[in-house]
Amino acid sequence: MDIQTYYLLVPLAPLFGALAAGLFGKLLGRNMTHRITIAMVGVSLFSAIQIFQDVMAGHTFNGPVYTWLTSGDTSFHVGFLIDRLTVTMMLVVTSVSLMVHIYTIGYMSEDAGYQRFFSYISLFTFSMLMLVMSNNFMQLFFGWEAVGLVSYLLIGFWYTRPTAIYANLKAFLVNRVGDFGFLLGIGLVLMVFGTLDYAAVFANVAAHADDMAPIAGMSVNLLTAICILLFVGAMGKSAQFPLHVWLPDSMEGPTPISALIHAATMVTAGIFMVARMSPMFELSDTALSFVMIIGAITALFMGFLGIIQNDIKRVIAYSTLSQLGYMTVALGASAYPVAIFHLMTHAFFKALLFLGAGSVIIGMHHDQDIRNMGGLRKYMPITWITSLIGSLALIGTPFFSGFYSKDSIIEAVGMSHLAGSGFAYFAVVAGVFVTAFYSFRMYFLVFHGKERFGKAHHHEPVKAHHDDHHADAHDDAHDDHAHHGLAPGQKPHETPWVVWLPLVLLAIPSVIIGYIAIEPMLFGGYFKDAIYISEHHEVMSELHEEFHGAFAMALHSLTSLPLWLAIAGVASSAYFYLKRPDIPAAIQKRFQWIYTLLDNKYYFDRFNDWFYAGGARGLSSFLGKFADKFLIDGLMVNGTAGLVGKVSGVVRKLQSGYIYHYAFTMIVGVFILLTIRNWF
Repeated sequence: MDIQTYYLLVPLAPLFGALAAGLFGKLLGRNMTHRITIAMVGVSLFSAIQIFQDVMAGHTFNGPVYTWLTSGDTSFHVGFLIDRLTVTMMLVVTSVSLMVHIYTIGYMSEDAGYQRFFSYISLFTFSMLMLVMSNNFMQLFFGWEAVGLVSYLLIGFWYTRPTAIYANLKAFLVNRVGDFGFLLGIGLVLMVFGTLDYAAVFANVAAHADDMAPIAGMSVNLLTAICILLFVGAMGKSAQFPLHVWLPDSMEGPTPISALIHAATMVTAGIFMVARMSPMFELSDTALSFVMIIGAITALFMGFLGIIQNDIKRVIAYSTLSQLGYMTVALGASAYPVAIFHLMTHAFFKALLFLGAGSVIIGMHHDQDIRNMGGLRKYMPITWITSLIGSLALIGTPFFSGFYSKDSIIEAVGMSHLAGSGFAYFAVVAGVFVTAFYSFRMYFLVFHGKERFGKAHHHEPVKAHHDDHHADAHDDAHDDHAHHGLAPGQKPHETPWVVWLPLVLLAIPSVIIGYIAIEPMLFGGYFKDAIYISEHHEVMSELHEEFHGAFAMALHSLTSLPLWLAIAGVASSAYFYLKRPDIPAAIQKRFQWIYTLLDNKYYFDRFNDWFYAGGARGLSSFLGKFADKFLIDGLMVNGTAGLVGKVSGVVRKLQSGYIYHYAFTMIVGVFILLTIRNWF
């Protein structure tokens, strides 16, 4: 088969599956629906592997597929850019998506919206693939908005729950804030370069490096403004401070989409975009420092929030926020290959953790509160061991995949000399302890210690609503979803093979892929033609000098601070939650103000509700009363009608029908005209 046919199959196969499930799902039935959608994602993955082999043989592609529209001298194309950065993302997206599709068979087996869910996740896969394969800003924006739209549908999948509707609206509106900046950045690109084609823009970017924005009274580098505006879009999509508030609430959606959206696809779109735009960002140290500082704040302070969460999915959600911060810090340090490397490793172990959490939720009859668990190791051995692997990879245990990417980020930031690198280094190092503490707090409370399920609990319910399938009649197709938690005397159980098989398949790359891929991806010139790094930013070359092999890197880490911080985090959580559970309660009581601050998520939600939502409501109320009712209805519509009525009422009195009235009016008129003539 011709290689360009594979280019088309990668995005179009999931689109076909989405259309089949969405339009004909009821006719096809459940079994045929999941068979078609899984087969189509399998075709996409197979095609991506063929393209990967072709690209590794030295063949790349950059060209249009068809012209969408032409406006003046500007043409908008749908086209593909196939290089090593693209195929890396294609493999990650399609492989994780395939695991999620298989997992969904078991997780959503009795949900009334079974076919609709398969349609959505296949459509999401298509949208993400169109984004990463794009060769121009117009198509990038199409994929960018499409993944946002489908994520809105997935987060609010159980649409009869008010909390789900609130969560998807929140995600949609917060992303609109970021996308507004993103669209302004694309508009500036078109204004400055006269084209939206990547290759044409990157070829001419150096010529515009010193251009200044035409803003009166301000001195702003135009390229810096473009980069920061584009990154504002990434702040929304990749949930960076302060546009991070939507991601924890998005846990209202079914667990499979948590793995798909928050592990390998939508939230990493911003990371991919900045890496793709490296020829632009490399010419603005200001933009790079801005990216690094935002990432550092996200990496550390979102990790703190994970410590106090009791909903199993929310712990992992805040972990995702923190790890996205690590990737963003790497981008700011000009270590783009390291950021993409961590994106890849994180995709596998974070998808593993999310799907493992879903397996626990099924085993616990849809109770998500980790305070109601404990001792699940002997009841769910496969979920236990795969979750342990995911947790070890997340905290950066030597020889696991997360170690190689995370440790490389820490070293890269330590070598950076950009403004803000000192704070960023502190944040990513301190974040190691925080990550290890909250990750193994969750692990120990879920799988070890005394059994706390099947009992009456008097603590407050978790703030995140349970990942059930509605209490409503039309969505409750089975008894398990009609209540939360195990009944007294009931025991947890291991999940069916369609649930645990994806866990096992994801656990394998979570262990080995870092060891295998670090040398070629970071130091073997893997991204040499896809990512540009300025000669003034020498972080990657310095990392190369320090690198002496994957095995040696792991051995060297035995004396490094990050490893001992990770060990301290694990040991602290084991002591606090297995040996002395009274200590965390005492600390919470002693430092209640800190707990309150963290429990309220630094009050960002309240601020957003008051400032943005409240401000928008206040402004709309003012405009409705003043602009609409007073100006438009009162003055312009009713006012002009009233004025005409009053004038006509006066004029009507002059139309009496008597000749002497008209004669008198004529005499008065002649008198006025003669007076004016003689006076002037």
